Amino acid sequence: MLFIPISFVAVGLGFILHELGHKIVAQKFGFFSEFRRWDYGLILGFLTVPLGFMVFAPGAVYFGSYGRMVTAEENGKISLAGPVVNIVLAILALLLTLSIRPYLSMENAGVMYIVLLTLVLTFNVNSFLALFNLLPIPPLDGSKVIQWNIPIYLLALAVSGILTYMSYTITLI
Repeated sequence: MLFIPISFVAVGLGFILHELGHKIVAQKFGFFSEFRRWDYGLILGFLTVPLGFMVFAPGAVYFGSYGRMVTAEENGKISLAGPVVNIVLAILALLLTLSIRPYLSMENAGVMYIVLLTLVLTFNVNSFLALFNLLPIPPLDGSKVIQWNIPIYLLALAVSGILTYMSYTITLI
């Protein structure tokens, strides 16, 4: 019963911080940036849940400026910021899980299970979000990162791929 609300926390945290990563880096380059909701993506998310998976695309951060074009480097760095946030969240969740897990006991099993489940789902979700967003398919982030810098793209893709593989192959709880 806890799985669904904890999943919403993990997905929501990953999504919001991913988009904030784009926004912060865009603003560092002097661009205005804003989140724009995509209602069809929200509807698609709710319609796919009964199928056993969720296609969640509630919107994205859009950025621009008055008077100059974004360079490939700026666009690449802004696009990379979101997946990097997901990678950092995944690694932090994994490290916290591995740190806390030895302290699970019968006395604290209820609370510790909720904490561990939240951390494991945060690890799984953010690993996958990073990998998915790094696919080199427009309009995903990967299509812009690969145009800017192929070695950095491959590094980010490899890290997110390894984390996603780990999320499917190791048992953390």
